[in-house]
Amino acid sequence: MSATYLMPTYNRQPISFTRGSGSWLYTKDDTPYLDALTGIAVCGLGHCHPQVTDAIQQQAATLVHTSNLFGIDWQERAGEALCTAAQMDSVFFANSGAEANEAALKLARLYANQQGFTRPKVIVMEQSFHGRTLLSLSATANPKAREGFYTLDEDFIRVPFGDIEAIKQAAQKHDEICAILVEPIQGEGGLNTAANGFGYLEALQAECDAHNWLFMLDEVQTGNGRTGKYFAYQHSNARPDVLTTAKGLGNGFPVGACMVRGRANGLFGAGSHGSTYGGTPLASRVVHSVYDVLANTDIMNNAVTEGQFIRETLVDALGQYGVSARGAGMMIGIVLPEDMDCTQLVDRARDEQKLIINVTGGHVIRLLPPLNMRRDESAQVADRLIELLKTSW
Repeated sequence: MSATYLMPTYNRQPISFTRGSGSWLYTKDDTPYLDALTGIAVCGLGHCHPQVTDAIQQQAATLVHTSNLFGIDWQERAGEALCTAAQMDSVFFANSGAEANEAALKLARLYANQQGFTRPKVIVMEQSFHGRTLLSLSATANPKAREGFYTLDEDFIRVPFGDIEAIKQAAQKHDEICAILVEPIQGEGGLNTAANGFGYLEALQAECDAHNWLFMLDEVQTGNGRTGKYFAYQHSNARPDVLTTAKGLGNGFPVGACMVRGRANGLFGAGSHGSTYGGTPLASRVVHSVYDVLANTDIMNNAVTEGQFIRETLVDALGQYGVSARGAGMMIGIVLPEDMDCTQLVDRARDEQKLIINVTGGHVIRLLPPLNMRRDESAQVADRLIELLKTSW
C-alpha cells in the first residue's frame, strides 16, 4: 500500500476497506471482514447506521458550518440530550477525545488558579492514555507516545490504577493537587479494571470531595453505551465534576465533548476556550442522532448480553490454556498468558480468519464490536478467535 505523500505516523496494516455495513467491512474485491474493533470503539452503532447516515446526508445538504459566533440550534439540542444522558450541567463540543481532555485539563488549571495555586498538579494513573496534544500527552503514561516531546511531567502525579492508598499518600505529600483524571476502564493500557470494579470510582470521588479536588473522568472510549450504560460511571454511584467523551459520540464522525457540573460548572467563560469546528450544525446533528438511537432502542442491553456471551464462550473454550477475560459490555479484554508471543495475532486474525482485532497492553486482545452485533456474529467472533488461538500454542 503506497502512502508516498503521507507522514509515516502510523504502522498501517496491508489492507484497505472500501465500504462497511453493520458489523462488516469490505475490501475492493468485496471480501467481507468481521469487524470486532469498529475503528477503535468509534462505530458503536455499526458501519453506516441508517439513522446516522440519514442525519449526515440531510444536514450536509442544509448547513454544514457557521462558526460559534452564532447560535446553533442542533448544538443546543445535542447539548441538552448529552447532558441529560450524562447527568451533567453543560457541555463544550470539540473535535476529538484529545481535545476534550485538553479542555478538562485546562478547567483543572482554572480551578487551581481560583484556589491560589501556583504549580497545580493533577493525579493520573499508570498505564493511562488521554490523548496526543501536549497537555493530554503529559497526562498519558505510554512511553512510546511521549518520547521526544518534552512532556509537562511536573504538572502530574502518577499513581497505580486502582490503588486508593496511593491517592491518600499523594495527598499527604503534595498540597497543590487540584484534580484526579482517570479512565473507568483503561483501554490502551490493556482493558484494565480496578479490583473492586466501578466501586473504585466512588472511592476516588470520596477522595476528591475530602480534598476539594475536581473529579474528572475520561470516558472517551467507555462512553456512549460501550460498557452497557450510557457512561461507564453509571455502573456506580459516583458523579464526576468533569466528564469527557468522543469516539462513539459521532459513530465515525469526528466530534468530542467535555461536560461539567458541581465544582467545575462556570469555570469557562466567554473567550476562555474555543474551537473553530467544535459543535458545527453537522457534527451536532450527528451527536443527536446517535443519542436518539442509544436512548430509544435496546442497544445497550444488547451490548451487555453479547459482550458477556463472547467473554464466556472464549473462557469456556480457552480457560485451560490460561486465558481469562475482563471488561464490560462490548469493551472486551481477552487476557493471554504473558509468555505467549502475540506479535502476529492481529495479522493472523485478519489474514486467516477475516477478523479485525487489536492487541494492547502486550498480551491482551482488545475487542470493541458494534453494540448492536447479532448473536450469530458474536458467535463468529468467538469461534474465529478460538480457532486462531488454539493454533497459537
